[in-house]
Amino acid sequence: MDNLIKEQIIFKINDIDKLFSEYELIFQKIQNNIPDLFDMTILGSVLHSFYNGLENIFEIIAKKIDKKVPSGNKSHQELLHQMSIKMSNRDEVIHEKSYLKLREYATFRHFYRHAYSFQLNWEKMKPLIDDVHIVWKDVKECLENFINII
Repeated sequence: MDNLIKEQIIFKINDIDKLFSEYELIFQKIQNNIPDLFDMTILGSVLHSFYNGLENIFEIIAKKIDKKVPSGNKSHQELLHQMSIKMSNRDEVIHEKSYLKLREYATFRHFYRHAYSFQLNWEKMKPLIDDVHIVWKDVKECLENFINII
């Protein structure tokens, strides 16, 4: 793989790591408390940024390795799916388990982009917040394996 592509992916991985580092206090704060609207708005933004960061990585791979970037109404869903399948010139980027979990984050990101913050629902957000660090660990491992073997 072109070193520039690896560097771009690593840069984006580091950005996502920094995102979680910068907002660690909010994750600690809600461990024993139900978040208020202010905290949910912050957490919604973190989830949104998390998935955006992943999608930026996926777009680099689609554009520079696959030479095929989905377009149209379902392009975000197609891009995520594309990362979960083997292509003619690469293995899958993420495994099935990560793909299924990331679909939930993509759905939330879509909602977040089109909703008002007062429409956030903690019961729907909580599972995403509870799992986000584990999901990121799994996806990050997939990405690191991908850039090491290609």
